[in-house]
Amino acid sequence: MSHTNFFVGSRQLQIQDEENGLSYPVLVQYPTYTAATPTSFGPYVMEVSVDADIAEGKFPLVIISHGNGGSHLLYRTISMHLVRNGYIAAMLEHYGNNRNNNTLENTALNLQYRPRHVSMTIEQLLTESWLQDFVAQDKIAVIGHSMGGYTALAVAGGIPWLKEGEKIDVTSNPRVKAIVLLAPGTGWFRDSLSKVTIPILMFMAEHDPVTPAWNAEVVLTSIPDASQVIHKVVENAGHFSFLSPFPETMRRPDFRPSTDPPGFDRDAFHKELPVEVLAFLEDTLNRTPNEKNKTDNKIVSK
Repeated sequence: MSHTNFFVGSRQLQIQDEENGLSYPVLVQYPTYTAATPTSFGPYVMEVSVDADIAEGKFPLVIISHGNGGSHLLYRTISMHLVRNGYIAAMLEHYGNNRNNNTLENTALNLQYRPRHVSMTIEQLLTESWLQDFVAQDKIAVIGHSMGGYTALAVAGGIPWLKEGEKIDVTSNPRVKAIVLLAPGTGWFRDSLSKVTIPILMFMAEHDPVTPAWNAEVVLTSIPDASQVIHKVVENAGHFSFLSPFPETMRRPDFRPSTDPPGFDRDAFHKELPVEVLAFLEDTLNRTPNEKNKTDNKIVSK
């Protein structure tokens, strides 16, 4: 059951991957009754209550995975809408594949680290003393954009392969009950999604040279049951249209993440996208195991 009377609490964590000698930051947002105030996170301002007490209740957990060379702060519209409606949202910054350090781009190690660190984040949050009693442990989902879409599929059981025919050893996480794919990168999955059996909401952009339409076909033709996928094509959208709108000072033609195809209204889209994501999660995380998804391949026009 969702609620609409929560403020957004905010806490920053640093998670240690001791086996690989590295750490990465995670921004956790969660329901609170403490009034929020405008707070700066780099160039972005969010209405949050920093380090506030979490509200009473059991809340579903959603992990958000950013794209190649991106930032964990770029999905604020989605995360904050979820939290206000009774979810915990955790955004991790992927080690070696983010805006500040992209040294692992296009490497096998990146393909391993990404799903590993999503699972580590889940396990960490389920043992955090201030949080563990408030997580609905049977209601966990992953949202991923672009390379984050790859990540979500790997966490859900997809087995990635390199072009050279080398299989990448990744560990899936059976705790994850649903995934949301935003313009996902799927080229590493060669008919190797047979173990992905959970509900999927997949958005593709009509004008997307980064992850064009064939990436969706990989999902639709490789999973065991295509009726588990709600597939939507967003009219006139581009690859970066799924990023939260940037502050006016960052919107310029030479900063590609801030740009959209002519005539696309990102601000309007981000009033609708979080609502659709929430509706999907409310449906799938609360359904009984024998209930099926309803396929809905309608075009979302903007």
